Amino acid sequence: MLLVFYLTFNVIGAFFQNLLGIGIDYLAGITENALIIANVHPVLRSLISDGIFAGVGSVLSFLPIIVCLFFFLSLLEDSGYIARVAFFMDSLLRKIGLSGRSIVPMLIGFGCTVPAVMATRTLPSERDRRMTILLTPFMSCTAKLPIYMFFVNIFFPQYSGLIVTALYFLGIAVGILVAFLFKKTLFQGEAVPFVLELPNYRLPSARNVVQLLWEKAKDFLHRAFTIILLATIVIWFLQTFDVRLNVVTDSQDSILAAVAGLIAPVFKPLGLGDWRICTSLISGFMAKESVVSTMEILFAGEVTSLLTPLAAATMMVFSLLYTPCVAAIASVKRELGGRWAVFVVIEQCAIAWVAAGLVHLIGLLIGIT
Repeated sequence: MLLVFYLTFNVIGAFFQNLLGIGIDYLAGITENALIIANVHPVLRSLISDGIFAGVGSVLSFLPIIVCLFFFLSLLEDSGYIARVAFFMDSLLRKIGLSGRSIVPMLIGFGCTVPAVMATRTLPSERDRRMTILLTPFMSCTAKLPIYMFFVNIFFPQYSGLIVTALYFLGIAVGILVAFLFKKTLFQGEAVPFVLELPNYRLPSARNVVQLLWEKAKDFLHRAFTIILLATIVIWFLQTFDVRLNVVTDSQDSILAAVAGLIAPVFKPLGLGDWRICTSLISGFMAKESVVSTMEILFAGEVTSLLTPLAAATMMVFSLLYTPCVAAIASVKRELGGRWAVFVVIEQCAIAWVAAGLVHLIGLLIGIT
């Protein structure tokens, strides 16, 4: 997995990401010039350039990273290797109260929490199913990749692969700690016996791999041009106008600043009290990729001058652990009910706040700013 992450984030995926980013910037420049020549109203020009291109365009540039990661994961799955992982992990998972069968939904959770939650339907025990559902959000889904890459490319470009890998393992480690807590409290008892027929090793099917890549790319593009596009337009509108619908010259006078300012004190102990950061985290509840698009709009390319490396590290840890997107929460509600869905939101946000606070405190103690 370390090799997969290295090739994805530092070599193959990073190369194609840079190419796509250059193409998007070139298209944005052409569009901006065309709008100026056509004498388009500055507000509409701002929506297209500062809103849609800055927001959706920045998210689209991460498509090669996601496709590359799923390419390697599909090779591992189609070869029969993942089934061996489930068998091998059974004895380890029993120490935290689960069986090896739970590893499959958790691995799917590295792709997306929604199908991971649905995959728990195959678990024979209701206890195992509930516990697995509550642990899958700790597995970092691909929707969070744009957040990690956004910050590591700006603040830690030399260690991008290592840092992203560390975030994945941090999510797993926190999930294990929570599982130990669940085993002693909410889900006492032992997991059901695990029986699995191992498939033969085989060469991955090119058709299966291509089909999976197409589905993931199509799903990502669909989200980019629906949820993220809508979120981008809403954020741009709230940032551009005040409560009287006058165009603001300073975004701190906008509707968005007034709303985000209400929750900013909660994040101030983490070093994330800026209303723009709070807004981006709120937008991430709709879709995690929206965090990046929102920050691109609100910070207007001045992230390095307004954020510190410590704030970036704290932000990545909080983004890793806080509540899944609304689609994932809806799937939890469908499987377990409304109370458990609310529990997931509150639990994940509380754990994220504590973990991010520890990162911020440790950073201050060792002199990182």
